[in-house]
Amino acid sequence: MRPLLALQEVPLSAGDTSWVLTSSALVMLMTVGLAFFYGGLVRPKSALNTIMMSVIALGLIGVQWVVFGYSISFSPGGPWLGGWSWVGFHGVGITADPTYSATIPLQAHAAFQGMFAIITPALISGAIVERMRFRGYVLFLLLWAALVYDPLAHWVWGIAGTGGWLFKRGALDFAGGTVVHLSAGVSAFVAAKMLGPRKDFQRAPLAPHNVPFVVLGAGLLWFGWFGFNAGSALAANGVAALAFVNTNTAAAAAVVTWGLLDLMRSGKVTAVGAATGAVVGLVGITPAAGFVSPMAAIAIGLICACISYGAIQIRSRSKLDDSLDVFSCHGLGGAAGALLTGVFASKLANPAGADGLLAGNPGQMVTQLVAVGAAIALSVVGTVVIMTIVKLTVGVRSNVREEITGLDLSEHGEEAYPGGVGIGEGVIFSATPAGSQSSR
Repeated sequence: MRPLLALQEVPLSAGDTSWVLTSSALVMLMTVGLAFFYGGLVRPKSALNTIMMSVIALGLIGVQWVVFGYSISFSPGGPWLGGWSWVGFHGVGITADPTYSATIPLQAHAAFQGMFAIITPALISGAIVERMRFRGYVLFLLLWAALVYDPLAHWVWGIAGTGGWLFKRGALDFAGGTVVHLSAGVSAFVAAKMLGPRKDFQRAPLAPHNVPFVVLGAGLLWFGWFGFNAGSALAANGVAALAFVNTNTAAAAAVVTWGLLDLMRSGKVTAVGAATGAVVGLVGITPAAGFVSPMAAIAIGLICACISYGAIQIRSRSKLDDSLDVFSCHGLGGAAGALLTGVFASKLANPAGADGLLAGNPGQMVTQLVAVGAAIALSVVGTVVIMTIVKLTVGVRSNVREEITGLDLSEHGEEAYPGGVGIGEGVIFSATPAGSQSSR
């Protein structure tokens, strides 16, 4: 075990520590925002179940992270996995460890990264809502965090010991394009395929039941994302300011782009579409936030919005029941953002970063491609294995009666709306990640 006294005594920065702790709280708020965002997009009979899929991650992964998740993600280890020296937060003290930051306590770094570990598997729930047993989902969460998220976080962000292999290759991922969004999006695709569609998929209206919930959730996500991205600077400095500006700029560009695409396709600009566009822009800028200029952030928001919007149209005509279009928004948005980081990154924006393709370094694109490919491979293989284990043990799929009644009652014994009547039920909305065939 790594003793606490081995940590180098370094004066802490009150400003940096305050900012990272505040950012940790902001990222925690994002999981609450995700609960509202997803909860508003489903039908009223499964609204609470969908919300609980995010809430349970706060508890389950919050414990897993302290017990062993942080250790195998960030403690000194090899190129593929961290070690076990920080199990139970042993040696994770209130002084700084210069490996990650010389100005904040190691516990502040652990708390911040823990919030990332919580929200990432919760993102996957949007692809499997209204049909997965809650106990199966709980086991899936725990296994996915341990077998997919923790190793991938070490590959990209682990710098202690010999360092993660993608980190050593120079892969750029400022706040989680590959580690968070691409991995969750790809895993959502695989999980949705293995679970199969809802029984009434493409036969009944599957429109959002509560648009104000969706907009509220998106607003909380946008607000929290400032901590997600700007907090990843791990200091209250110029890079944090750059990431903050880029985060807002990309989201704004994506909202405008999504609205124009909606207007051209249907003649209307929808609230759910605007909320979805904001999330896609935030996803796209995440890996690039601290490495590109604000003008590049506009381009990233615009490009990612176009890619995800087009993917939703294609998915809506397919037999894939990725219920809330997690793959289109997070999987493709994360992949596009990671690759565009290799295009737009510039040392003029951040001297500690790297130059990308447009700055005369095509090799960075190759490195980004390797990182994207590695994240996809781990996510696919890991999710197939995990879904198989869950299916053979506690079971994954609710029965037809439970799906028709709704998972709120069958899984939790509660109803979001007495009598099963929800706000906005049956209303058809425009292009959104809500699984409604008539909305696309």
